[in-house]
Amino acid sequence: MRFGFINLLRQAFAGNEGWPEQWRSPEPKAAYDAVIVGAGGHGLATAYYMAKEHGLRNIAVVERGWLGGGNTGRNTTIIRSNYLWEESQGLYEHAMKLWEGLSQDFDYNVMYSPRGVMMLAHNIHDVQVFKRHVHANRLQGIDNEWLTTEQAKAFCPILNTDPRIRYPIIGAALQRRGGVARHDAVAWGYARAASALGVDIIQNCEVTAIRRGADGAVEALETSRGTIRTKKIGVVAAGHTSVVMGMAGVRMPLESYPLQALVSEPIKPIMPCVVMSNTIHAYMSQSDKGELVIGAGTDAYTSYSQTGGLHIASHTLDAICELFPVVRRMRMLRNWGGIVDVTPDRSPIIGKTPVPGLFVNCGWGTGGFKATPGSGHVFAHTVATGEPHPINAGFTLDRFRTGRLIDEAAAAAVAH
Repeated sequence: MRFGFINLLRQAFAGNEGWPEQWRSPEPKAAYDAVIVGAGGHGLATAYYMAKEHGLRNIAVVERGWLGGGNTGRNTTIIRSNYLWEESQGLYEHAMKLWEGLSQDFDYNVMYSPRGVMMLAHNIHDVQVFKRHVHANRLQGIDNEWLTTEQAKAFCPILNTDPRIRYPIIGAALQRRGGVARHDAVAWGYARAASALGVDIIQNCEVTAIRRGADGAVEALETSRGTIRTKKIGVVAAGHTSVVMGMAGVRMPLESYPLQALVSEPIKPIMPCVVMSNTIHAYMSQSDKGELVIGAGTDAYTSYSQTGGLHIASHTLDAICELFPVVRRMRMLRNWGGIVDVTPDRSPIIGKTPVPGLFVNCGWGTGGFKATPGSGHVFAHTVATGEPHPINAGFTLDRFRTGRLIDEAAAAAVAH
């Protein structure tokens, strides 16, 4: 039974052969009005909003693997909008508002749960930074509040607030509207909704070249399933953006790192919220299945590995056991690494490129999942109209030439 299932998976990833007609990816057409490269959350969301809000129907999403099989299936599902700079606040708050109605929009449950995201302060610097975040957010109408140690303990009773631990908790910032959603449900929700509007989602279709015309504009994609003519290409290929953009002669200011996470054995509910710590770099929540979802850090070196260094996970588990002593005897079921693109200012790139008809959405680092609806919505506007939405107008590729950077490194509430 087990090996039969594995063979079915191999067959699924190899192509369409042997599957019922309704389960197969469509064969690509000869031409589309627009093609999105990457069938993760951001790519599927882009196609959905292009169809829904801009009336475009002749759209394809091409994916070299399978739907949602990249970073969308390898993240810790956290949603929040408590970022520092105005550009980031606008983008992530836009995403938050879309998250709140996403299940109703799809008529499909994405398991959005606004259970609260609490960020721990362990020293005076943490207190100053998080209070600055609280004030900056509230000036923009975004909820965020400061908690004392006692209030943090009351919000998350299993938290260890003993003042004798290595990094005692001296306060916390709390965004009550923050929370989690089910990562694969988000991918399937956007895929179902986009497909219902006529979007072709073509899996097992690797892009091998981007063809440009005499005027320099894009004119076609060469893929493992044939040539697809199009005048508009949106690249949303997390972890491999530089490779795809290099096919069009565009060099990207990105580095790719494994970002690690772990999942425990399932248990009854003990974790009422998301807790994050920048100083000791660890964060944890609990899934609806009962697993403790534990976020670790990025490796210190660039790589396309989807495992990462063992010492990163070990350091995180040391911290988790100190913050939450009740979990010390639990077993981890699995750990993994997603490949994240990181820009020099730790903020995304969403917009046009020097190549006419070529658009890019990348560089999210640790912020990708939480931005999914907002990212897809504004990128759809950019690809459909050829001009940026006001919300993503600041996230241009050109900012690395002019020096107008959006430095969210500290605002990510993690060490990278």
